[in-house]
Amino acid sequence: MAWAALLLGALLLVAQPRLVPSRPASPGFEPGDGGGGVAPTNGSARQLPHTIIIGVRKGGTRALLEMLSLHPDVAAAENEVHFFDWEEHYSQGLGWYLSQMPLSLPHQLTVEKTPAYFTSPKVPARVHRMNPAIRLLLILRDPSERVLSDYTQVFYNHLQKRKPYPAIEEFLVRHGHLNVDYKALNRSLYHVHMQNWLRFFPLGRFHIVDGDRLIRDPFPEIQKVERFLRLAPQINASNFYFNKTKGFYCLRDGGRDRCLHESKGRAHPQVDPKLLHKLHEYFHEPNKKFFELVGRTFDWH
Repeated sequence: MAWAALLLGALLLVAQPRLVPSRPASPGFEPGDGGGGVAPTNGSARQLPHTIIIGVRKGGTRALLEMLSLHPDVAAAENEVHFFDWEEHYSQGLGWYLSQMPLSLPHQLTVEKTPAYFTSPKVPARVHRMNPAIRLLLILRDPSERVLSDYTQVFYNHLQKRKPYPAIEEFLVRHGHLNVDYKALNRSLYHVHMQNWLRFFPLGRFHIVDGDRLIRDPFPEIQKVERFLRLAPQINASNFYFNKTKGFYCLRDGGRDRCLHESKGRAHPQVDPKLLHKLHEYFHEPNKKFFELVGRTFDWH
């Protein structure tokens, strides 16, 4: 009789219905894990991004992400992920990429930003392979100003490490002419990089944010982003206030004030007006080509 009871117990265990998750588990994670080893209690999970801020470097990507994070229906990755442009990350697959995303609710849009994506030739095909319907945010500034900001960031990085760094003229000028091999110049040739992206995505998949206007008057620019992402209008003019000490707009979120890091908004180096004029002249034709590509003009030199 004892063996019969044991057999009956085993049969009952086999017949028990298997519990399954109510929604598909994120690839690479156990059901209910939430991607971080702790089961979330509010139905949140990690989602691949619905939109990516693809660039450009020193165009205002951090400001754009922080402003967009004011929206309750947005979940933003805190750090630059560099999934599509760094081989050591890309080789780990979408499961690794997903693990870098924040927990979000089903109705929220997940956003990540990596400004190097825009100028990396291999990135558009990789993003398209992941999601050909993804919405892409591109924030651009006057290309000449972007070059100066690019140099300024590298200069201060060296300064903090107490390492010497040459004056900007040593990069911009070679044998009495503008040094067209300077990487910072190439990053500002927006039409070259945009052509690469348009090989994989139609123009309607992009929203181009005017980075110069975002600095001067952020609210109208962020309203356009809300519309592009089909978000209910939740960000208000009251979310922005001008900080006279810093010289740019800061954010007010639920009574809490926050500004961008002190590394943002640094003064650019003084450049000889003649050299600055050469820089503006150099970008004149590339800018025209970019305007033709996107069907829109910007107030650049």
